[in-house]
Amino acid sequence: MLYREAGQFKATYQDDQAIFPIPQDRWGMAVILIVAFAVIPAIANDYWLRSILIPFLIYSLGAIGLNILTGYAGQLSLGTAGFMAVGAFAAYNFSIRLPEVPLLVNFALSGLIAAGVGVLFGLPSLRIKGFYLAVATLAAQFFLIWLFTRVGWFTNYTPSGVITAPRMHVFGILIDSSVSRYLLTLSVVAVLALAAKNMVRGNIGRKWMAIRDMDIAAEIIGISPLGAKLSAFAVSSFYCGVAGALWAYLYLGTVEPDAFGIDRSFQFLFMIIIGGLGSILGSFLGAGFIVLLPILITNVGYLVSGGSLPAHVVTHTQFMIFGALIVFFLIVEPHGLARLWQIGKEKLRLWPFPY
Repeated sequence: MLYREAGQFKATYQDDQAIFPIPQDRWGMAVILIVAFAVIPAIANDYWLRSILIPFLIYSLGAIGLNILTGYAGQLSLGTAGFMAVGAFAAYNFSIRLPEVPLLVNFALSGLIAAGVGVLFGLPSLRIKGFYLAVATLAAQFFLIWLFTRVGWFTNYTPSGVITAPRMHVFGILIDSSVSRYLLTLSVVAVLALAAKNMVRGNIGRKWMAIRDMDIAAEIIGISPLGAKLSAFAVSSFYCGVAGALWAYLYLGTVEPDAFGIDRSFQFLFMIIIGGLGSILGSFLGAGFIVLLPILITNVGYLVSGGSLPAHVVTHTQFMIFGALIVFFLIVEPHGLARLWQIGKEKLRLWPFPY
């Protein structure tokens, strides 16, 4: 077997705590990045880049943000799409009011604005939790969409209420083709995913997980619930805000507030449930599942019916399968696809010894 840990010894604490402690993991990640950055842009067509890969990456980034808040910090949220809307409209306003700001700085500032809004709506988490906190974040979702719909300043007083992303340049390179949009999205997601992986393994991540497991015990040992919960809301909203800016600029190009409705928030919740709570990998697996399953269902449905299957039947079938899979994972494997992948890796790592 090529993938096993038996016989691979760690000589230092840093080696033992590395993100990829096994050389095969490092090689595998290097291969994945090479394929993502070099091979896919060369062979993928516009449909795959614009309609599948770019939304998959943006979904993954938003799912990481929600997973930080719900999976690692234990704070249930239904306002993910609202914080994405904050990032999208903040990026638009930075572009039209401060056009000299570079695009990447624009995305970062949009994330910071979303982080501030997230902290504001995260204040109720200091007093309430669970279902009641979910209702509070749901109120934030409805309020933010109402705000962007009714207050014309956010859309620069456009009659339709729709914002359109301006021409984009990064280091003097025009971002207009499918390949350039994909590469920019991939670069942002890769950097932020690595940052999230390091955060959840560090001091702040341990505080989040302590609050998640038992907030009273965490406070007894010296962890401040105020700092831990609000930092989780801030970091989560930052990721969601950047995802919203990418969604408006690199995927849709033209977006309205209703694109960030409550359905989108539930979609992200489904991603982390199916992919795996408390797992960065699970965010990618859940996003891939949500993006690819409708395509698979549609193709299979039309293949079986000979192209005569009504569109509403396909849509309802998707909802039914989503619901059944969520119930399945909650019962059989609450930690989702990421846990199944981890179990398989553990068996391989210890081979040939019994598990």
